[in-house]
Amino acid sequence: MNVIDLALAGLAAIAAGVFNALAGGGTLISFPVLVALGVPPIAANVTNAVALCPGYFGATLAQLRNLKGQKARALVLVPAAAAGGLIGAFVLVHTQERTFTALIPWMLTTASVLLAVQEPVRALVLRRAAAQGRQRANAMALIAVVVASIYGGFFSAGMSVLLVAVLGLTTADTFGRLNALKQVLASVVNVAAVLFFLWSGHIVWAFAGVMAIGALLGGALGGRLALWMKPAALRWAIVAIGFGIAIVYWVQD
Repeated sequence: MNVIDLALAGLAAIAAGVFNALAGGGTLISFPVLVALGVPPIAANVTNAVALCPGYFGATLAQLRNLKGQKARALVLVPAAAAGGLIGAFVLVHTQERTFTALIPWMLTTASVLLAVQEPVRALVLRRAAAQGRQRANAMALIAVVVASIYGGFFSAGMSVLLVAVLGLTTADTFGRLNALKQVLASVVNVAAVLFFLWSGHIVWAFAGVMAIGALLGGALGGRLALWMKPAALRWAIVAIGFGIAIVYWVQD
C-alpha cells in the first residue's frame, strides 16, 4: 500500500458517495477498486462496508419527517434488521476466500439487477400503497426484512433497493414513509455488520479511514450535483459498470 493506492481508494469512495447520493449503487464502484488495489475480496467487502457507514446516518437524518408515527413498526423491524445484519456478517467472515471470490460475479450481477429495477420497484410500491390502507408490520414483513438484511450484512450493494421492495410488498403505506423506514433499517443492518467486522481482523484501516472521508465528501458533492444531474441516467451508467465488472469476473473464472 502506498500513497497512490490510498489516493485511488479515496477517489473511489468520493465516486461512491456521489453515486449513492444521486442514484445508489456506489458499492459497485468502491468494492472492485479495492480488489484491484490488491485487497483480498472479503477484506475489501468488509473495509468498504466500514468506510461507507457514515453515509447511512446522513440518509436517515434526511428522512426523519417521514418516520413520524412509525415507532411501533420500527420496534418490530429494527431488531429483525440487526439480527439479519449480524447473521450476514457472521456468514461473510466464515466464508472461505475462494468461495467468496466465486460468488463475486453473482453478487455484482444481483446488485446491478436490483439497481436496474429500482424505478419499477418504486412504482410497484406506490401502486400498492395507493390501493391499501396503512397496517402494522406483520410476520411476512418480519421474515422478508430478515432475509434482505442477511443479504445486506453479507454484501451491501443493492441492499436499499431490496429492503424497500420487501417493505412495499409486505407493508401497506406511502412510498415516502416506507422509504424513510428503509433508511433506518439499512442503517441498522450496516451498523450491526460493522460492529461485528470490528473484531474480524478483515478491516484495512488505512483504506477505511481515507474512504470514509471520501464518501462524506462525495455525499455532499452528490447533494449539490442532484440539482442539475439526472439520477436515472447515472443509475443506468452504474448498472452498465456493474454488469461489465461482473462479466470480467465471469471471464476470469
